[in-house]
Amino acid sequence: MRKTTSPEATKQLASTLAPYLRAGDVVVLEGDLGAGKTQFVQGVAAGLGIRDQVTSPTFNILLSYPEGSLPLYHFDLYRLEHPDELEDIGYFETIDGDGASFVEWGEKFPEALPYGYLEVVLESDERGIRTVWAHAFGERSRQLLFLWAKDSKSRLMRA
Repeated sequence: MRKTTSPEATKQLASTLAPYLRAGDVVVLEGDLGAGKTQFVQGVAAGLGIRDQVTSPTFNILLSYPEGSLPLYHFDLYRLEHPDELEDIGYFETIDGDGASFVEWGEKFPEALPYGYLEVVLESDERGIRTVWAHAFGERSRQLLFLWAKDSKSRLMRA
């Protein structure tokens, strides 16, 4: 867990996760609209050396950023209504593919989440202070969270 007090601090925290990501990692981002999910992905992208502008994939469902040290795939499942639509967008092939996948609103389709994933929950209060919670599901995600938490720049705390 960590609190951040600005969008830049949220991005900085996320950038500290980037060095530990590898192909096939899935990070499920949860939080209300405006909680900072896309800012989190922007920070990871910066940490991966991606220079493209990272925006919310709300209308595209999936945006790909292949030019960093690891390809980054950013899903927003908010507009999807049925799990069958995941097949249409190449969801399963992408999360099992050559990059790290960040999935906003993945909790809408819990049956479609992979066995192992890192869950990052962002909560924002009325002052704009965000609380970022991370939970690991599966062995690889536990390892990822352990490495990220050990990084002195992440300043993650046990909750």
